[in-house]
Amino acid sequence: MTRLSNVRPTAEQILSNVVTALAEDVGDGDITAQLIPAHHRASGRVITREAGVLCGTAWVDAVFAKVDRDIDISWQRRDGETVAANDTLFSFSGPARGLLTAERTALNFLQLLSGTATICQRYAALVAGTGVKLLDTRKTIPGLRVAQKYAVSCGGCYNHRVGLFDAYLIKENHINACGGISAAVSAARSNAPGKPVEVEVENLDELEQALLAGVERVMLDNFSLQDLGAAVAANGGRAELEASGNVTELTLRPIAETGVDYISIGALTKDCKALDLSMRLV
Repeated sequence: MTRLSNVRPTAEQILSNVVTALAEDVGDGDITAQLIPAHHRASGRVITREAGVLCGTAWVDAVFAKVDRDIDISWQRRDGETVAANDTLFSFSGPARGLLTAERTALNFLQLLSGTATICQRYAALVAGTGVKLLDTRKTIPGLRVAQKYAVSCGGCYNHRVGLFDAYLIKENHINACGGISAAVSAARSNAPGKPVEVEVENLDELEQALLAGVERVMLDNFSLQDLGAAVAANGGRAELEASGNVTELTLRPIAETGVDYISIGALTKDCKALDLSMRLV
């Protein structure tokens, strides 16, 4: 089931994000920007007030291009690069009205995605050397899943399934409704042959059922450290094992050291703190 080819947003997906965000902010026109004479031009730069990992350059480019194609952007940093406080991220020049209209939407994308990449880098550093890979989840901001999953990869972590369509994750309610793990897995194989199948289990007995059903990956839900170790031993390499639940910065490395292949962490995308950025206009 190993699928570590991380999400890469298309130009169409980025533009869709940008169009929605600008419609929300600008509506039928930026009335404050209209106070500035149309011929006025300006330049400036965007800096970060704190250290982090940069992500979201393509969204920024798309915002400014959508508002006014006469705006020029020059990047000093690239996605995935570590930045320090007071570093200049990019400089710009163009019509003052367009720059001010685009400012907030552009920085909203950049601060959110950079914040996501930054927390991912911090979590990845905590398990360095263990061999485990950290996965995101579907706990993303609605409408920005692909963007956040891209940011996860920029921070050194990996993507779980994108949505409900590209891989099975059979959980407790699915299992109960289908009449058991074996029946649920059999139905999955019949309905969508070739789609990866993962089953969530809550104890070692359910783990064995999932392994006998021949699934590619098993999610160990809220297992204790002792039970995670026992699961790794019982598995014997038959399937990939993913730990999930009760994952914090304090528990992360002990979980990784049990020998599981993956750890999925909702906090990578749902608990991110936006990077503090500032746009300085001349």
